[in-house]
Amino acid sequence: MGTQSFAELQILRRNLLLLREGSGVQWLIGSPFFPSPTIVSTFRCLHTLPSNPLFPDLAKESDDIRSLIPRGFEVIGALIVHDKDGMKAEKVAGDAISAVGNFRKAQYGNDREDPVLIGAVLDLNSSSSERDLQFFISSTGNSYKLDKVSSVVYEDQPEKEVWERGCIVCCELPLKLPLYYASDNPNAAEGAYAQAITAVERKLRDPQVAYIIEGQDRSSSGGPRPVILHGFELDSTAEDLPENAINAVILESDEDSFVKSRTCSYFLPETKDIASFNSVEENADKILVSVMFNGSKSNVEPAAPIAEYFPALGEAKLLVVNHKLEVLSYCTKDLRLTDIISKLIIPGLVDQLHSLKNKILPDLLTQQLQLRPYHFMPPGFLHPITVMYELSYGETEMKQVEARRSLHLRLGLPFDRPLLRIANAINLSLIKDITRGKSNPKVGSSLLKDVHHGIPSSGVSGGHVSLIQGSYEYFHYLQDGFDDSGWGCAYRSLQTIVSWFKQQHYTSIDVPSHREIQQSLVEIGDKDPSFIGSREWIGAIELSFVLDKLLGVSCKVINVRSGSELPEKCRELALHFETQGTPIMIGGGVLAYTLLGVDYNETSGDCAFLILDPHYTGNEDLKKIVNGGWCGWKKAVDNKGKHFFLHDKFYNLLLPQRPDMV
Repeated sequence: MGTQSFAELQILRRNLLLLREGSGVQWLIGSPFFPSPTIVSTFRCLHTLPSNPLFPDLAKESDDIRSLIPRGFEVIGALIVHDKDGMKAEKVAGDAISAVGNFRKAQYGNDREDPVLIGAVLDLNSSSSERDLQFFISSTGNSYKLDKVSSVVYEDQPEKEVWERGCIVCCELPLKLPLYYASDNPNAAEGAYAQAITAVERKLRDPQVAYIIEGQDRSSSGGPRPVILHGFELDSTAEDLPENAINAVILESDEDSFVKSRTCSYFLPETKDIASFNSVEENADKILVSVMFNGSKSNVEPAAPIAEYFPALGEAKLLVVNHKLEVLSYCTKDLRLTDIISKLIIPGLVDQLHSLKNKILPDLLTQQLQLRPYHFMPPGFLHPITVMYELSYGETEMKQVEARRSLHLRLGLPFDRPLLRIANAINLSLIKDITRGKSNPKVGSSLLKDVHHGIPSSGVSGGHVSLIQGSYEYFHYLQDGFDDSGWGCAYRSLQTIVSWFKQQHYTSIDVPSHREIQQSLVEIGDKDPSFIGSREWIGAIELSFVLDKLLGVSCKVINVRSGSELPEKCRELALHFETQGTPIMIGGGVLAYTLLGVDYNETSGDCAFLILDPHYTGNEDLKKIVNGGWCGWKKAVDNKGKHFFLHDKFYNLLLPQRPDMV
């Protein structure tokens, strides 16, 4: 097997290696819209042959991956992690590329020309580090003729690369399928269902079907008008993306149709600068596609209506099956609108339709499954993934939990946080509202989030910083026009803690008000009814009761006899932030604070506490909050000898424990 050096490979995905402790296979995901070869993301291969754990079960993997990856992305490579002695990297890379080629045939058929394919290898006998990955390229799909990659470039701002280049295309299609079948032949319902699915597939390619394409932020005052394309204007014979998708040269059609030559750029801003990427809803350019089956165009001469009568041969039954298709695709600004429909939307809808059929058909008459697609952008991913959930039993039903656990394993996500619950899904309703020019709804809350980002360093020399994991909202005195100055600091700290659980999607409940917190304590019998509406303080123990009642969250409590003893707890606090990552409430005397992190030097014992102070009474001015020290590093004793924590006060620290759930 001969190899030669290949110029360069670009990797956008951070932390490409998912398999660090055992052998296995990862699929490498790319896109025809990026310079080849570029790796955008990776999935773990879950189904392998019993005879060879390093060879994928292509039939099962193809079905799973087809429903996960949005159109506009595709499998372009495989990474094999092994611990076999004496295996040459070139041979293993050849096996990886061979598996990719066979996967693509199962996924896309034989008509689609393969791009540059990537084979990556990691030998666990010599290393388990991502930097020791070896990459090989096959420009022809031949696993025996490989080029070794000599330069691997990791993109510093991958979100910028993806979302300044391209956009999201959304399409939602509700379907109601009436199925008639003979009462004495229930099996006929399956045939009727299969025929109905085939009829929908044909209708999507019907010459008279209309596709309405709308750009984002279309308002009544102007902006690009929607474009309507009919089936006869589309290239319905090929589903492949054009070979020149990156630098497409738009050619006029035979009919010299201006509409057919329009590209996505018609709807999108000429330039886009993404300083930071928060969400698809907030930062990605969007195009919305609607499907209209009942078109007004007709290709026949006007005539009198005709009714056809088909008498039933016996007693018949009616079964109505409801589907809701939701497809997301990715493309660049230079892709023609006709290609969006024929090469992204129609194939995506057909794929999702067949995925639904395969799940529903075995139980068509015995139970009505409530299957619904949801789209997610988990941490570390640069593109959405699509998951089909069965909603009949709720998210805590064991089958659903196991399905999410399997997805976490495939995507390399941790198993102690609910990243793929419905509350995390991309909000398509918000995308549609923005696209159709409705009042631009505020994404998220008006409260400040993550105010500790960008604050000055702690001043601890040689310390190790351990911080809160995830986002939170800053709650403080006098918010929402409610005067709790002098007594509400612990309530505000609790609200910040609850917001953390909400931001991480452990719960969907609203952050409780002071009255609702008091009501909870009365309901569990900790307080008398007169407590509701009072201005009484609460402490760490009361906070733990409320978290348990409202969220089912357990807490650990640390007691210290004096504020001077708090630095002795820094090692334990650092461990909490590294393993649990939740905000901590510190209560002492009549004061309460929220702790967001510690900076601790184990050798010298020097330490600092990252304090979020709920006693702030101003407006939501981040600069004022940071400059005023309302969020910042505090040492137990500052340079002037002033003690932040009082020596004559007893302190309780409330450490909420992260629920172990998916």
